[in-house]
Amino acid sequence: MPDAIRKATERARKELKSVILAGTTIPHEITSKFGGAKVLLKPASPGTGVIAGGGVRAVLEAAGVRDILTKSQGSANTLNVIYATLQALGELKDARQVSRERGRDIRAVTPFFMREKRNG
Repeated sequence: MPDAIRKATERARKELKSVILAGTTIPHEITSKFGGAKVLLKPASPGTGVIAGGGVRAVLEAAGVRDILTKSQGSANTLNVIYATLQALGELKDARQVSRERGRDIRAVTPFFMREKRNG
């Protein structure tokens, strides 16, 4: 058994992917579909917590998301819901990436409430 756990851990480390976050939440709302499962992820204000059930909660907590609202629609197949969640997290974009793609200033693509506050 320990050998199987070691092999699984090594394989999981090779498959790690980074997740784009805006503080403790995600930068924008996103919907993803995998098979019959559809997952909606919405950013939430600090202190909200992870409002999710089952597989979605496990994936988001493992990814380090602390404040998020979710809704799972369609199939309740846990594996498909997990894959839809992983797909949604992989499709997230940060403001810098969007501003480069659009050829616009970062302030034009960042909502007012998400801008960094600077003194002076």
